[in-house]
Amino acid sequence: MSSTEPRRTALDALHRSLGATMTDFAGWDMPLRYGSERDEHNAVRTRAGLFDLSHMGEIAVTGPAAAALLDHALVGNIGGVKPGRARYTMICREDGGILDDLIVYRLGDTETPEYLVVANASNAQVVLDALRERSAGFDAEVRDDRDAYALLAVQGPESQGILASLTDADLDGLKYYAGLPGTVAGIPALIARTGYTGEDGFELFVKPEHAVELWQALTKAGEGAGLVPCGLSCRDTLRLEAGMPLYGNELSPSLTPFDAGFGRVVKFEKEGDFVGRAALAEAAERAAAEPPRVLVGLVAEGRRVPRAGYAVVSGGEVVGEVTSGAPSPTLGKPIAMAYVDPAYAQPGTEGVGVDIRGSHEPYEVVALPFYKRQK
Repeated sequence: MSSTEPRRTALDALHRSLGATMTDFAGWDMPLRYGSERDEHNAVRTRAGLFDLSHMGEIAVTGPAAAALLDHALVGNIGGVKPGRARYTMICREDGGILDDLIVYRLGDTETPEYLVVANASNAQVVLDALRERSAGFDAEVRDDRDAYALLAVQGPESQGILASLTDADLDGLKYYAGLPGTVAGIPALIARTGYTGEDGFELFVKPEHAVELWQALTKAGEGAGLVPCGLSCRDTLRLEAGMPLYGNELSPSLTPFDAGFGRVVKFEKEGDFVGRAALAEAAERAAAEPPRVLVGLVAEGRRVPRAGYAVVSGGEVVGEVTSGAPSPTLGKPIAMAYVDPAYAQPGTEGVGVDIRGSHEPYEVVALPFYKRQK
């Protein structure tokens, strides 16, 4: 165990004043929950929740060759991202293994292209180091901006109404996976229509010194709409219901995007070489010839909750492995995501179970996601 103090976000004292249960997450002290995880989860599904996500890793990439660098360093076609839009992508090793999944925002329509790369908290340093290493020979700067931003998220069906009361930014015109500069409660922010909950919502990048003021303004604006503060625990059950992968669970360096069922994010047609291209081309061929295990949903018939690493079984044979599992507040029963052999991946496949401490509990195989919001 490292004796270094955990990092604290600009909202740390505020979380404690709200009675949050704090936990170490990727070296940060973060709120796990404020009260009931189930209540926080249901608030996001039916009304709105407010999250502190300031532990995420922001990396700025700027300069004349910023797009070319990102096209070389990442598997996606970043050069094709228009100003004000964002793209989900991945950064891979030379052997095709996933280092992290990322969201890349193309900022403003400036002369010099500028991108904001948002990495998972646990991988921020790895991604920063890889981008710096891969930037050799490109006329572009890679800057660690983790201390330049606090990140707040408002998620849930009431989120647009709450935010609209604090900004004159065109939220109606802001598409999913787009971001625009604006002011919220008088505070300069990058307003992005992104999130990790399966609901409509917004992520607000602001300077850390403005975080408390923005949190309080959002809280006040959300009083009539049932907004509640939410911790990382319900963020995990929300993303699980929405079938969204979590690095370290569904994604890892031992899997390529093709193994993980995310081959669509790899853009071979883009110009120039990119790190991992040859290995990923081989992985694509392998996946076409012999399909890898498939990421599926599992819904419990009983009450026992499967956890990451538990074996998926059928007829006494191990046919897969659970990657994430939790009780689902929306479905009212335990659910899991798991990689299973293709023969057991069809929704409704009979006789599939999870080995929970030696007992084979029956599970129904379903297509992901478990939950999809009504548009």
